[in-house]
Amino acid sequence: MNPDQIHLVRSSWVKLAERAELVTSRFYDHLFVIDGSAARVFAGVDMAAQRLKLAQTLGVVVNALDNFDRLMPAIAALGKRHTGYGVEAHHFESVGEALLHAFSDTLGDEFTPETRAAWTVAYTLVASVMQRALTRSAGSTTAPPEPAGR
Repeated sequence: MNPDQIHLVRSSWVKLAERAELVTSRFYDHLFVIDGSAARVFAGVDMAAQRLKLAQTLGVVVNALDNFDRLMPAIAALGKRHTGYGVEAHHFESVGEALLHAFSDTLGDEFTPETRAAWTVAYTLVASVMQRALTRSAGSTTAPPEPAGR
């Protein structure tokens, strides 16, 4: 990301973080409409706690955008953990779309095309690292051996 994009993401995040509950609620509302299979991933999850985790994770990412090498291992670990939650590669597109909708809902006209583009770059970077880790983790999982006599 270039410095202008980082600035746009960070300055918009200040406003979004002030309304984190709204942003994260709108995010999940959009996500579950866009991708019904994503809703199944969150079945039985405490959504209030999940919304808080999302806001905290976004804050960490935003604060570390200018040091992506330091952030990458944590993002990869997050992607690997998502394997166990039932997340699939196609969910990343739905999440990105829902996130941009939630930001637009929250910021209105302040979510300019330039800000949207900056967030798209940031999300694409994070999602690509997570997706790669998820794919590697899923590929390294071996199936239990079949019972004898089958």
